[in-house]
Amino acid sequence: MSLVAEAFVSQIAAAEPWPENATLYQQLKGEQILVSDNAASLAVQAFLQMCNLPIKVVCRANAEYMSPSGKVPFIHVGNQVVSELGPIVQFVKAKGHSLSDGLDEVQKAEMKAYMELVNNMLLTAELYLQWCDEATVGEITHARYGSPYPWPLNHILAYQKQWEVKRKMKAIGWGNKTLDQVNSDNSDRSLRRCRPVLSSTFSKTGNTTVFLQ
Repeated sequence: MSLVAEAFVSQIAAAEPWPENATLYQQLKGEQILVSDNAASLAVQAFLQMCNLPIKVVCRANAEYMSPSGKVPFIHVGNQVVSELGPIVQFVKAKGHSLSDGLDEVQKAEMKAYMELVNNMLLTAELYLQWCDEATVGEITHARYGSPYPWPLNHILAYQKQWEVKRKMKAIGWGNKTLDQVNSDNSDRSLRRCRPVLSSTFSKTGNTTVFLQ
C-alpha cells in the first residue's frame, strides 16, 4: 500500500468513534517488560485515561514482534494498529481528543521541542543502562528479556536485541561512553536545559501533565 493510500485509510479510520474494545499490548508485566518499555506503556495508558478513552491492557510475550514498528506499546483500535506514544497521540488527536488546547502555537512548539529532547536523551540513557552496562545486562536485562522463552531461544533473542541496541548507540556516538558519562554529561545537562522552559509552560497552563499534539 502506498503512503497516500495509508494516509487516506488512517484518516477514514480516525473519523470513526473510539470503540469500547480498544486494546493496548505490552510485554509480560511481572517478569519480562523492561524499564523503558514499561515507562512508555504507562505514558500511553495515562494519556488515554486523561482523554477518557477506555483501553484494555493485554500482556503478550511476543508483543514486541507483533508491533508494526517493533516497539511497544501498541494499540489495536478498530482495524487500526498504532505503536509508540507519539503516533498514538497523533492518532487520538485525529479522533478529536486533545490535551493541549490551552496552549498557543508558540507554547506548543517550545514544549514539544524540549519534551522531545528530554525523551530522546533519557530514553537513550535508559537503553544504554539496560543493554550496554555489563552488570545490569548480566543481572537483570538478559534474564528478564528472555524469560518467556525456552533455552537456547531466550539467550539468542536477548543477544540479538543487545546487538541492535549497541549498534544504535555506536551510530549516535554513544558506543564508547562510560556509565558515568551517560549519567552526568548527558541526562543532567538535558534536564538543566529543559527545566526553565518546562516550568514556564507548566505555570502558564497550570497542568504538569501536558501531552503535546
